[in-house]
Amino acid sequence: MLSTAALTLLALLAAALLALAGAGTPAAVAHLAFAVGIVPLILAAMTHFVPVLTRTGDPSAAIRRLPFFAQFAGLTAVLGLQGWLPYYIVYAAAAVDFVLAAILLRWIVRRASATLGKPHPGWRWYAGALALLMLALLAILATAVLPAEWAAWRRLHLHLNTLGLVGLAAFGTLPVLLPTALGQADPEATGWLKRRFWSMFLAVVLLATGAAFYWPVSVAGAAILLVLALGLVAQWLRRFGPRPLLADGAACALLAAVTGWSLCLLAGTLHAAGLIPARPTLSAWAAAFLLPLVTGALSQLLPVWRWPGARTPERDAMRRQLVAGGSWRALAFVAAGVAFIADQGTPGAAFLLAGMVIFASSLLRAMRISRSTR
Repeated sequence: MLSTAALTLLALLAAALLALAGAGTPAAVAHLAFAVGIVPLILAAMTHFVPVLTRTGDPSAAIRRLPFFAQFAGLTAVLGLQGWLPYYIVYAAAAVDFVLAAILLRWIVRRASATLGKPHPGWRWYAGALALLMLALLAILATAVLPAEWAAWRRLHLHLNTLGLVGLAAFGTLPVLLPTALGQADPEATGWLKRRFWSMFLAVVLLATGAAFYWPVSVAGAAILLVLALGLVAQWLRRFGPRPLLADGAACALLAAVTGWSLCLLAGTLHAAGLIPARPTLSAWAAAFLLPLVTGALSQLLPVWRWPGARTPERDAMRRQLVAGGSWRALAFVAAGVAFIADQGTPGAAFLLAGMVIFASSLLRAMRISRSTR
């Protein structure tokens, strides 16, 4: 898990620097962040959480290696999109990722069926996220068969990835992860996950297909997703109150991610109506949703992955370093998203860089903690 997280952070940093420098093709840079960074991290997180949700044993070595294969496939896709390898390598990489997602989906379903009693409902969100990833990969393969509809397939691929894979995986984790970051329980989390899965899954499908083929339909999907996200925030505010949510660096980042998700849904609707261009909206999604989500989740999970087992002083010390400045970097990421939506690229890049510098500084201090910490 630590190696996958490290490679994810390197991929995100490299993609951000390339984007700010204007180097590389936009598709290659975006896939460096997503296919090399985010997708493998999500797959790795699933291998970590599913055994907990299903109360089954640790994954086999073969399952644990799936994220590394996904990173290799993602890297080959980046090279193909950059023009350094033949373009058909992109289709080969998509086919490999499709197989990897199918293997992991089958593993998750088998783990859920092997649970004594009922498994935690969070497993369905991971299964749904993988199903939407597979549909997104099929959309890319469809561009080779039906090139006349290339633009529509591309839009379908984009939305199924950003809102489907990442969205379902995130919202399947957030109701449990944020209370954990606060050191409290939320008795409503399980019920929310049970009730909202199909609503969010179908809303993503509605939005993605609408964005690809008939934009007014996408507005309905965006409205449903916005209501679901705001409902989760309302549940947190009712349960914990605003002060604890804003005071803890990890929880504040996760709250910022949901805020950024909501902003991007609104911006996406404006883009669908032709009022704003696509690229600022995608940049806002990365800045205001993805980066707070990743940095907030890693602030809580990296200490556990590095110091597994019983709670230790080293784990607590590492977490303190990672959450330091978390509220400020969350604010910087959301501000970057707002700036990108307003098509103010320079301020957006400045806020984005500030947030990443704050997290990088915290991460470097955290990784220096050793067993001698007391």
